[in-house]
Formats: sequence, structure tokens, C-alpha cells
Amino acid sequence: MNQAPQVAFIIAAEFEDLEHHVPRMRLIEAGFAVVTAAKETGAVQGKGGTRAEATLRTSDLRADDFVAAVVPGGWAPDKVRRDRHALNFLRQMHEQGKILGFICHAGWVAASANLIKPGQAVTGSLGIRDDLEARGAIWRDEPAFSDGLFVWGRIVADIPAFNRELTRALQTSGDRN
Repeated sequence: MNQAPQVAFIIAAEFEDLEHHVPRMRLIEAGFAVVTAAKETGAVQGKGGTRAEATLRTSDLRADDFVAAVVPGGWAPDKVRRDRHALNFLRQMHEQGKILGFICHAGWVAASANLIKPGQAVTGSLGIRDDLEARGAIWRDEPAFSDGLFVWGRIVADIPAFNRELTRALQTSGDRN
């Protein structure tokens, strides 16, 4: 029996609830095994009051075990970007040519992992636009899009578009992972 391909969601306290739960459910529906990771295992409180169960520590994430990683927004990206294990994992995923999804404030994490290069197209919450443009990124005011290995989403209202882009990217990358 083949094991379903795994996708890692990386969260911290005050993650944007819908940006975690809705894409997670969509990927499960599409046949992926989804793992939620945080600095420590256990219940993690979302910004809107829901909880997510982190079953893996970011220090235990191994790029070889996953086909993609997603970082939801909220206030959590400001914490995730200080987690060296999360950043190392995302860099390894990128080096292995795997899909990386960032929505809302999660672009901060991509910047801290040094994944954003000059001229790269990005989107997210307007609150991080200046930070990403300061790294040389090109801001696109679009609900969601894919750019190479990256899937970018703007805000909660754009989750349906983000989900479409994410599942499309995973389906088209299937022969690589």
C-alpha cells in the first residue's frame, strides 16, 4: 500500500485559523497526508480562537519526508521566522525543488529563510509589502498565484484561490516528488 504524499504546515501561536484549517482540509480532500508542526508539539492557539494540534516539532521535520510545506499567516509568521529549524527545513525543501506555500504574513518567513530573490513575484498581506519589496521582490496585488516552486496567497478572503493554486502546483509537481 502506497503512503499518501505528505505536506507540512508550520505554525506558531496566533496563526490565522482559516489559513491553516481550510487549506489543510482541502489537501486532505485531495489525498495528501497533512502534518502540522510547531516549535513544540501539542495544542497551538490560533488568532481567532481555534486550536491546531502540532504533532511534530519543527526540529524533527525532514525535507525528504514531504512534497510541500505551507506557512499560514496571522501573527504566527513573526514567531516562525525566528525558529531556525523551520527556516532550515524550508531552505532544504526549496533546494530539493518542493512546493512552498505562503499566505498573508507568511512572506516574512520566506524572507527570513532567504528564499526571496530580487525580481521574484510575491503577494501577501499589505502589511508586509514594504518588507518584501525591500528584498527586491515584485509585489503583485492578486488573490493567489504560483511562481516556480512558490504558491502565494494574499489574505483570508483569497483562500479559495490559494487552495486552487496550491493543489494545481502539487498535481503538476507530482512527477518531480
